Amino acid sequence: MTGTPAERSKVLCLGRIYCDIIFTGLHEMPVLGRESFADNVTIAAGGGAYITAAYLASLGRPAALLTRLGSDPLSQSLNPELEASGIDLSFVERSPDAGPQPTVALVRNGERAFVSRRAGGSRPVTLEEALSAPNATHLHIAEFATLKDTPEVIDLARRFGLTISLDPSWDDELIRRDSDFFEICEGIDLLLPNVEEGKALTGESADDAILRRLRERFPLVVLKRGEHGAIASRGSIHVSAEAIRVNVVDTTGAGDAFNAGFLHSWLGSSDLERSLAAGIKAGSLSVQSAGGAPSRMS
Repeated sequence: MTGTPAERSKVLCLGRIYCDIIFTGLHEMPVLGRESFADNVTIAAGGGAYITAAYLASLGRPAALLTRLGSDPLSQSLNPELEASGIDLSFVERSPDAGPQPTVALVRNGERAFVSRRAGGSRPVTLEEALSAPNATHLHIAEFATLKDTPEVIDLARRFGLTISLDPSWDDELIRRDSDFFEICEGIDLLLPNVEEGKALTGESADDAILRRLRERFPLVVLKRGEHGAIASRGSIHVSAEAIRVNVVDTTGAGDAFNAGFLHSWLGSSDLERSLAAGIKAGSLSVQSAGGAPSRMS
């Protein structure tokens, strides 16, 4: 692979892209047979790959979105936001079978419920072209569902000299019941689960036990603990950081924003304490408005 270490700074973010329809200010969650009303609604591009890439771009880190986008009106309505994000969109595959992919998020008192629709496959035809790009240094896989679709991506990324991270992203079928999770993830450098995902993957309930079990499989694990901060574990090193107190509007995409902050710092220095602080700062920015990406911030 060509490119000097100084030139290789771009992060490739692989995963599905969604149209997020986020209702906030709900006085109660919907009940079957009844209608509920929200105070506000925000429509924005979503999905872990996009949100992480958008935050990386806002931090000054070159980032490319590696995804498939539909040609339907809902998918195409995301174009202005994508084009304004500062993300390299040259590896986005446009295909009729890739959409629409909506997510409806209902937010009440800091709790969320989601309904999503996946469309088509998640492997873009541009995959190998992106991985072989001379300025690419890292592959971030934004959901296990995408890795499940494209398990060969780990070997491909390794072949081109990239490091690899994975955010499992909650999926009841794949995370809670997929017995091949750890085998498919072989070769991942950095795992970025939240506490609920960690519990589902390990069967443990305590943070220390979750980290211990996951560290048996991954060189570096960062456990995102929401309002309780985050913990990073690598070998005998364990570093924790507290959350920042802010006014929380919507936590959609906060974990993906954290991923961006952590990755940007970690790729530059490998300093876990500094990287945790950067992740928490980015996640804290995200929760202060509806929608995950920094373009939604005011």
